[in-house]
Amino acid sequence: MNMRSSSYTVTFLHPFRLTGFSDELPAGTYEVLIQEELMGGYGSENYQTKATYMTFSGKGGRAGWMELHAIAESELRDVLSRDQAVTTRNNHSDAALSPQEDLK
Repeated sequence: MNMRSSSYTVTFLHPFRLTGFSDELPAGTYEVLIQEELMGGYGSENYQTKATYMTFSGKGGRAGWMELHAIAESELRDVLSRDQAVTTRNNHSDAALSPQEDLK
């Protein structure tokens, strides 16, 4: 069985929630780790995702540690999409516009 891993980072501009976490998670940049298994035969190879994890900074007695939690890729996409939608909505509101100074 051949496995491979890859990673990428995601950035949340607003606090967010994920299944399995009782507390809201802070805005920031998080690393996502993907584990894939080689599925192949007869000349064709492709990789199938077996697990997706996200890293989090430990809290309390685990401060300074990095924790790895399994997450669903579909939930991650949904949460990122909602985070982007909030940013887009805020950027188009009057409250988000900077007032002009010195209109003399």
